[in-house]
Amino acid sequence: MNSTPTADPGNLSRLVWSIALPAMLTNMATALFGLADMWVIGRLGQASAQGAVELGAKFMMALVVFNFLRTGTIALTAQAAGRGHKEEQAASLTRSLAVALVIGLALLAARPWAIGWGLAALEAQGEVARHAADYVGIRYWAAPAWLASAVLTGWLIGQRHVRMVLAVEIMANVVHIGLDVLFVLGLGWGVSGVALATVSSEGLKLVLLVLAVRRVPASRLALESLRHAATWERPALARLFAMNRDLFLRTVLLTGAIMLFARAGAQQGPVVLAANGVLFQLFMLSTLLLDGFESSSQVLCGEARGANERERFVQVVRVTLLWGLATGVAISLIYATAGKPFAASFSTDPSVVWATGDYLWWVVLLPVLGVVSFVLDGVFVGAGWTRAMLLTMALTMAIYCAMIFLPAVLANDALWLAFSVFFVVRAAGQLAVMPRLIRSSFSSSSRRP
Repeated sequence: MNSTPTADPGNLSRLVWSIALPAMLTNMATALFGLADMWVIGRLGQASAQGAVELGAKFMMALVVFNFLRTGTIALTAQAAGRGHKEEQAASLTRSLAVALVIGLALLAARPWAIGWGLAALEAQGEVARHAADYVGIRYWAAPAWLASAVLTGWLIGQRHVRMVLAVEIMANVVHIGLDVLFVLGLGWGVSGVALATVSSEGLKLVLLVLAVRRVPASRLALESLRHAATWERPALARLFAMNRDLFLRTVLLTGAIMLFARAGAQQGPVVLAANGVLFQLFMLSTLLLDGFESSSQVLCGEARGANERERFVQVVRVTLLWGLATGVAISLIYATAGKPFAASFSTDPSVVWATGDYLWWVVLLPVLGVVSFVLDGVFVGAGWTRAMLLTMALTMAIYCAMIFLPAVLANDALWLAFSVFFVVRAAGQLAVMPRLIRSSFSSSSRRP
């Protein structure tokens, strides 16, 4: 079993950062996938090509609905670690990989019709539609590798092997950036080159993750668990599928919110679409940084829930929220001072550059407005409160849709306002239900740290 934090806030802060910092660096490396794609394609000076990569990337973000493979694996592995149950840690890897295999085969079977339907739903038109179809048609093949990587990443994080994940992500991204430059600027393959670079780097990442997992002793138990009847018993599978169902539906709603955002941007023309794409990449960069605290809260709250330690759980929530808010303010200040030239570097089209500067201030606000919901997502997943997280997300989505379908949303500021309110309402809902969930989840015999 992993060592537990003491009541000393300084010790707990160090433990939170020991997970959050490598996770932040890992997430920064992950963000380079999208940032490198947008920067390289922006060198061509074609708004339609840059808008196509943005729209195609939004299409592929539909894979995020399967991110439960990562988050669910983190939670179940951390809870098993909290109970000191090594066999169950191994079994969680085996079950999740089996689910990833089934989903990957289903996605490949759906490929012939999924691409056309998805791009039509995003209202891709003209040259943007043609380039986006080329991009998605190539990148779609990496979907099974992405699913397997999500499981392996979650399993390593759930056991606090975050540095292994960081090393893999850095190596894969160095290759990705190099291939982006080679295929697009060197060989002139345009949008197709961006997609090929992504597929190649996703395959490399999966290979590196397999090698990393093999270095963890518990992975040997995972191979043995394939033959154990206990791995496939109904209670264990029911718990896995219940958690995955809630996480899946919650992520469907979150992905739907992002898709609606992209669709509303596309309705305003290729310039606004391209500008929103650049700004969204900056938002994602801040989100992936702040998600380091989500990883900390997933792992440490999961361990505390598995060990049935209420006081330790509450301490983790408090410390991760405080550090998350402080980091969110720091990111907002950086964007306020250096964001405009950074955003402008992603395009050589003057109209796109002007539009990114005009709407940048929304990206300055979002790190502070969104950080509480990011941290609490980790708390709810680690504690296994996935049903409550789904219900609060459903309420938030209803409010978001009411705002985004108003006629005024055709103004881009109104679109960004709706997107900002989405995160504020979600955090408010989670904070409202959390005290009751804590009382019901921990018995009176909870052990003190």
